[in-house]
Amino acid sequence: MYPYGDCYYCGGEIIEQSETIDYRKSSELYILENIPTGICIQCGEKFIKAEVSKYIEKAVKEKKRIVREIRIPILDFAGVFSV
Repeated sequence: MYPYGDCYYCGGEIIEQSETIDYRKSSELYILENIPTGICIQCGEKFIKAEVSKYIEKAVKEKKRIVREIRIPILDFAGVFSV
């Protein structure tokens, strides 16, 4: 377990949990499971250590550790709402 210190945003305590996160690279979306993530118990902000982030980048680049692929529907709302 990594020591995260206090939350940068609110000063709350940070605990480490295993999380599922999404990662986008160019037009590709990856879903990463079991990522060690620091989570503030006060505000919910999430933190990932530099070495974990570097490993993720390398694994995505090399297409390592892919265990399955899924189909993701994409919805386009262009022109539906005025902004």
